Amino acid sequence: MIRALRQRSERKQRPAAEAEVRAELRRLRSRLPRLTGALATCADGTVLADDAPGVATEKAAELTSAVLAAVLRLADGTGRGTPCELVVRGESGYLATYAAGRSTVLTLLAEDGVNLGRLHLEGRRCAARIGELVDRQAAVPPAPGPAPLPPATATAAATAPGAAGATATTAPAPTRAHPSRTAGTAAPTTHS
Repeated sequence: MIRALRQRSERKQRPAAEAEVRAELRRLRSRLPRLTGALATCADGTVLADDAPGVATEKAAELTSAVLAAVLRLADGTGRGTPCELVVRGESGYLATYAAGRSTVLTLLAEDGVNLGRLHLEGRRCAARIGELVDRQAAVPPAPGPAPLPPATATAAATAPGAAGATATTAPAPTRAHPSRTAGTAAPTTHS
């Protein structure tokens, strides 16, 4: 019952962010002509907003959630940290998924001829903006009631089909500063 109340509260907060997220998805599709669809989903597989004509977004969201659960287990089991993005190349194009904030996922569908570097650049930027929008909306104090439950973990990943050609990326490890710069000395300069 507590879970049902929590979900009901989340649904009431969702419309405000939904319009902004949908507008962000439309702007993204206008910047990337070979992008055929974009959807923002909650980590549990529910659709927050979409701009994906001809795509069964509810099914895509469910499958994305299942695949991400498997990727999380794989990254954890191999010590790679929290996954930030996942790219699958199929015969007809690409599917790219990016973490967007604490609990939202951005999924992009693109034609085979898309510039993959541009897809990543625009996808990462859009995911960051969507994450800010949704996380800010979630930061609004909820109505008095029961304390929120921790996020549910997806268990459907065990039945998810294999994803041939998939790659996952994790957050980069912190880098160390260059020794000459940490010692307080400036880098040598040359004059011509």
